[in-house]
Amino acid sequence: MDIFNLVIGTLLKWFYAGLAFLPPSGPLVIISLLGGVGMLWVFKRTSNPERIKRVKRLVQAHLLEMRLFRDEPGVVWQAQKSLLWSNAKYMGLMLQPAVWIAIPLTLLFFHMEAYHGREPLPLDRDAIVTMGMRTAIDANVPVPVMTPPEGIVAVTPPVRVLGERQISWRIRPVAPVSGSLRFAVGGETIEKKIEAGPSARFVPGLRPSSILEAVLHPDEPRIQSPAVDWIDVRYPDANVAIFGIQLHWILWFTIISMVFALLFRKRFGVVL
Repeated sequence: MDIFNLVIGTLLKWFYAGLAFLPPSGPLVIISLLGGVGMLWVFKRTSNPERIKRVKRLVQAHLLEMRLFRDEPGVVWQAQKSLLWSNAKYMGLMLQPAVWIAIPLTLLFFHMEAYHGREPLPLDRDAIVTMGMRTAIDANVPVPVMTPPEGIVAVTPPVRVLGERQISWRIRPVAPVSGSLRFAVGGETIEKKIEAGPSARFVPGLRPSSILEAVLHPDEPRIQSPAVDWIDVRYPDANVAIFGIQLHWILWFTIISMVFALLFRKRFGVVL
């Protein structure tokens, strides 16, 4: 999983770096259009257009049957049952390509969240950094020592939540920062990237230690420590503005890719 995340993350960094001259919404629009092309290609390769056409004709026939024989309850009842069964078959035919599309899109979304879903920490405003431990916290053992980069100050001493095996620090950015927090834990040093300032950029989320969590949070390499489970910085959520309309980036991706797919489905030979 680490290698997979590294490959996908590197490709996306090259993609966004090459489009850095565009506004923040520009790369999102382009990758949404590419997503629409990918969905059409996958749908064409994994669907059965002839069966879909037959089932759609059956649905239309049952609807017409219900309309023509509306004064005959027995016929209408049979047509309704047949209509439900035909709709179920149609949904089943749609399910296979939908699954093939959903898996890569979901993995892509986890990676794109760092580019569009979070904002860097605002300056002169407090934020929380939390470390989750693998085992119960001993109240008699000194807590890990956090060393922030220049431009970040620690506002309060660390606070331990023993029941949840968590340690939190309150920090405050006083200058634009693109660096790393360093934590001294049991004789080793663990880093967590941190971003602060006004400009939009890659903002990594939670840094995990488990392979499963690395699927959901692929922005940084997994923590290789027997003591620390994860480290997280609470960033503000971000929206993307297109034509002056602010929406979550996944909504924009869905709208743009689906509209493109609907408009160009016939050119790809896709039957819906």
